[in-house]
Amino acid sequence: MRLASAGAGRPVDASGFPQGPWTPDLLAEAITRIDMNQSGIELRTVQLWFQNNDKGISSDNIRWLARVFGCDDPEATSAWQAEISASQSRLVARRRLERQATGEPADGALDTDILKARNVAAPPPFEGPGLRAPEETERRFSLPRISEEFVGHRSPLDLPASVFAGAVALGFISYFLGIHSVAYGREDGITKQVGFLWAPNWTFLFMIFMPLFFVFAGDLLAFWKSEGREKVLAACGGAESDDGWANKVERSAYTYWAVLLICLGFAGLFQWVSIRLMPLMQGGGPYPIDWGSLAIALPETYSVHQAIAFSGFAYLYMCLCFYLFFVGLILLYTLSYDLWEIERRSAVENREPQPDVDRVRYRIMRGIFRCTMCGLLIAICMKLQSVYLTTSAESIPDWLFRDAVSVLSGRGAADDRANYSSPTHYTSLLIALVAYVPFLHGIIRTGLGYQFNAPLWKMVAVGILLVTAYLLIGAFAGFSIVLGVSVLLAIYGLFDPAFGTRETSDVGGRRNVS
Repeated sequence: MRLASAGAGRPVDASGFPQGPWTPDLLAEAITRIDMNQSGIELRTVQLWFQNNDKGISSDNIRWLARVFGCDDPEATSAWQAEISASQSRLVARRRLERQATGEPADGALDTDILKARNVAAPPPFEGPGLRAPEETERRFSLPRISEEFVGHRSPLDLPASVFAGAVALGFISYFLGIHSVAYGREDGITKQVGFLWAPNWTFLFMIFMPLFFVFAGDLLAFWKSEGREKVLAACGGAESDDGWANKVERSAYTYWAVLLICLGFAGLFQWVSIRLMPLMQGGGPYPIDWGSLAIALPETYSVHQAIAFSGFAYLYMCLCFYLFFVGLILLYTLSYDLWEIERRSAVENREPQPDVDRVRYRIMRGIFRCTMCGLLIAICMKLQSVYLTTSAESIPDWLFRDAVSVLSGRGAADDRANYSSPTHYTSLLIALVAYVPFLHGIIRTGLGYQFNAPLWKMVAVGILLVTAYLLIGAFAGFSIVLGVSVLLAIYGLFDPAFGTRETSDVGGRRNVS
């Protein structure tokens, strides 16, 4: 395990440092490429070597492993084969004594006193930065580890496709219930479109922006763990196992539990009870009528029991999606911190510019920017729906169109918003602020110590513009123009975060060309 974490036998860079640690995939591939090894080796076999298994390594595989560690040098390979064989013999003796020894500790730990009495050396404990016994990790339930697997370990399409499929399922259910498109006439004579499929916080949010967020976040995490982190470690002259990243994720366990409690307890259960369940049971409340409370206004077409069941399912889906959304933001924050900590530990700030590190840093900022734009667009969808329900407009497109025309034609639009309670204002503001934190943290950790380049300045400017557009929704006549320009720039930034700027090989921000 120590040799694998140090990258013994792996190619080295110009400074003589290994290109990161061995992983089961890399080690299995290296053994399979040996010319004399006609049968190759199964990945599962190599994965067992990285675990605290009882069988050890077979004699044939010891020969292949020695050739990898010895870089095919005959003398080094012979020396490695002798050392690994001796270690295998000690493992066999240790296992035999463990089975025969009496008074063995209850947790199965090795009784070193018995081994010393029989003149058998105890195996070295797990050491190295962030290295932990695999069996301990596998046995213990870990919310951070499980949450990180959903966002960063699975196929990059699994989570986005699941979120999209859930939104499509809700849309079909609303269609069968007859609330997908409903024009509701208020008591003041104003007719409003309150159908489920007309609500951007349930359509655009979960069908477009939330899946895109998970695509960008998953891609960035996969790059960092499989390639970026190794490049930074190699450039900084350090070697660390993948458990170094896992340990940093585990350090935020309280944060994950707090977010889960807030999402399930408050954003899910408490909000559903106060905004949906109680008004449906009492026949009204201080909130405007929308798809979730249509049973109050149209009981003949949409029953209270149907409304309770459908809204409960929708809010459960919503709070689970937002929990994973917050998990993605936490992981982006952890990624920036991990990069900064590796550089700080190796004092890379005092060295000459590192092109590989600069490229990794720039790609990280591009990925975080994309995720931030998706988060702000999510908040905009929520606030648009919340403010629209208090206006006299018939639909959101009609509301935005009339607002833009009122300014372009020189006529001011009257402020005729009804006095309703809108708790979504607070939750959307929370989403906007939290979505901006990883981007701001990334700038502080990876940007302020270096000269800003043109792409980074553009990212910051577009981010500030989009936040401003969010805050100005419904604040004055003509806000829709600012909102439209900001959203178009943000959507363009999802495809090209550099906004047309192309950088030279010195990515760190010293030179750039357009």
